[in-house]
Amino acid sequence: MAAVFTLCLANLRKKKIHNGLIGLLILLSTLLLTTSINVISSTTNLFTEMHTRTQGSHEMLLLRDELHNPQQIAQWWTEQQGVETSPLLPYRMLAGMSVQGEDRAAELSNLTLYMMDTLTRPYAVDELLFAQGKESVSPEREEIWIPTSIAYLYEITVGDRLEFTDGERPFTLEVSALVIDMPFGAPFAIEARIWMNHEDYVQQTQGMQGTEQYMMGLRYDDYDQSSGYWERFEQELGTPYLETKISYEQMSSFYLIMNKAIGFIMIFLGVVMTMVALFTIGYTISDDVLSNYRTIGVIKALGLSSGKMVGIYLMQYAFISVMSIIPGLLASQWVSRVIIESSLSSLKLADSQEKIGAYLIPVVAGSFVCVLIMLFVFLYASKARHIQPMQAIRYGMSEIDYSKKMKPFMGKETGLFSFGKAPLLVVLGLKNIRKNKKASMLMTLLATIMTAVLVLGFVLLYSISNIKQTSASWGYDSSDISLRVVNSSTFSLESFNQMWSSDPRIKNITWQGYVNGVVSSEKHGGSHDEDRKSMNFSISALGGNYDEVGYTTLKGRNPQVKNEIAIGIRVAEELGKDVGDVIEVYIEGTKQSFLVSGIFQSIANQSVSARIMADALHDQFGDYIVAFVNINQEQDADEIVSEINGRYENSLLAATMQSLLDATFKQAVASLLLPMSMMGLLFTGVTIIIIYSISRMTIRKESKTYGIYKSIGLSSQDLRLSISIGLIVLSAVGVIIGILLGVYLLPSLLGTILSDYGIAELPLILHWGGILSFAAVTFIAVGIGSWASSRVIAATSPRILVID
Repeated sequence: MAAVFTLCLANLRKKKIHNGLIGLLILLSTLLLTTSINVISSTTNLFTEMHTRTQGSHEMLLLRDELHNPQQIAQWWTEQQGVETSPLLPYRMLAGMSVQGEDRAAELSNLTLYMMDTLTRPYAVDELLFAQGKESVSPEREEIWIPTSIAYLYEITVGDRLEFTDGERPFTLEVSALVIDMPFGAPFAIEARIWMNHEDYVQQTQGMQGTEQYMMGLRYDDYDQSSGYWERFEQELGTPYLETKISYEQMSSFYLIMNKAIGFIMIFLGVVMTMVALFTIGYTISDDVLSNYRTIGVIKALGLSSGKMVGIYLMQYAFISVMSIIPGLLASQWVSRVIIESSLSSLKLADSQEKIGAYLIPVVAGSFVCVLIMLFVFLYASKARHIQPMQAIRYGMSEIDYSKKMKPFMGKETGLFSFGKAPLLVVLGLKNIRKNKKASMLMTLLATIMTAVLVLGFVLLYSISNIKQTSASWGYDSSDISLRVVNSSTFSLESFNQMWSSDPRIKNITWQGYVNGVVSSEKHGGSHDEDRKSMNFSISALGGNYDEVGYTTLKGRNPQVKNEIAIGIRVAEELGKDVGDVIEVYIEGTKQSFLVSGIFQSIANQSVSARIMADALHDQFGDYIVAFVNINQEQDADEIVSEINGRYENSLLAATMQSLLDATFKQAVASLLLPMSMMGLLFTGVTIIIIYSISRMTIRKESKTYGIYKSIGLSSQDLRLSISIGLIVLSAVGVIIGILLGVYLLPSLLGTILSDYGIAELPLILHWGGILSFAAVTFIAVGIGSWASSRVIAATSPRILVID
């Protein structure tokens, strides 16, 4: 055993740089793999923990269209065993707000606000957790609580004064606390609950148009039994539930979507990097056994057994693995925390230091990597078991290999490798590649992976940053300007259309309203029919042409007449409907039959939505709350928005579609930037490390050949350049494959994650200039690694190289 330990230490001392590079590769593999598992598991765990801690609702009922009696609904659910309910919470709806003393931002102006009459806490369901500010049973006079989802995103802090308008007059309230509000606190917030003092609520909302609205949360002891409750509820109600209902899946989706996507990418690439590390270790051991064939033969002749020879390598790499895996696990905890906190900041309490992931995850991941490495080491080191001492001492290799080496060359080289048909340096570089096939395969694989990672990161970030070009494919319109009615009592649609339709800068104006649609459980025909639950979804009613606004469909077309409907892919899946089928929907309490004209995707509401023409509703429908404006010259957009906001300050809000999309998706860009940048840098570093390490081993093995080249007149610079040229030419194959993977395969795999969020086809923008620029980084990395590794040629004399 002492001999094994001594030889192991000798191997560690002899190749300090190479062993250090292998250790760094293992560290990075462990970091990426453990971080990906941590991000996926901890995101779900963090959401589940906060949902349990707040007694979060599984369903939220919004009673705002007076189709049911709110007190009757609340009483029925309160009496049910196995169901906890929140109080019946009164609210009024406002559009947008601004921070006092600052210019009105489009992001804040286009939020849907539920101005809540705050009842005395605590609540049995959807209790509020205070992230900042003083906790109390309700806000004080002229104070409000706002959710962390908008406070952190728009940098609103305790003490800021927010300005609201009821359409006739503005009023300001001071932020006294930031609260975690689970049902309406997800990232990418487009709506929020603003918690008001009761007296302020009465004073500020009494002049608003319409009647008071209500919401209540339902929490089941067993969520799987919810369908039974709804079946009994609708039987006693005598009709399907016709108001708006938000499910647990809808509430949780945007908490999880970004980190699921990030985790998916990282775990895929983490596995790939681990396999690269294993292949590199295998190649290194094989090269070491062949390079030290005669030495191993001598050692075995002196009495060291084959098992102990394998033990030398096992001990060596066990030491390297342990010294690398432990820092990788520790670093993964920090990286995981940064990624999760950047994407789930709305669940962060003040001064909280939540543990990211259970201790079991890094232990299991680290053990898995270590065991895998040991298995590969044993597999490749076992080649030393077959070395025959006499053959090794006599030939320096096996007798069969020696016989092959001694065979005379048959014929002469032709084709590209002929000195007469290609530049000398190119020929030397390509000869080196052909001679070291395993090393060439590994380098090609590295170039492929690095290129795929860089290209994928660029494509995703560029596509989201320029989402205006593909907004229709995400389920949004593609108009130039969006208008939103703040107070319909002070706004005249007819006079607005009359004035602005004649403006030569404006191409068209199209108005849209929203209603709630319900399909009764008896009409379900999809794969989820066993649930027997009514399906509620939002329906947009357009007073114009959907194609003109820019809405698109995946199948069929948008509705064009009043008896047609286009449905989201989740609605189509749930109901088992396709283009040409008939669907019966309750709208505003009335059952109507529609022909499905098309199926579309939309991430805004997970495709749980539909589109109809406004004239499919009652004849005098005029509850339009948004409008889409297309203009003749794009550069006029900001000027038109400014004019509309100035003229209709208290009744209408206008914003360019670009600013709205930027506000909605800037959090997605911020969440993706860190992990994609980290993975790009990691793979670039790994590529340089492995190219340097393998190229250095190859140069050492071919040192005599390079000594001969130098002795016949080739300079060190020529030889180093030939090595770099050969590897760059080789990497070109990997770059081409990597571009295809990064542009087509990896995004399609990522699309499988987004399918649960209403996106069947991931909309990407392929900017080939940027794609090729990022792919070119691979050539730079390969060039740096190969040039650095060949420095030994310049530092050594031809005479020593030939003797070696």
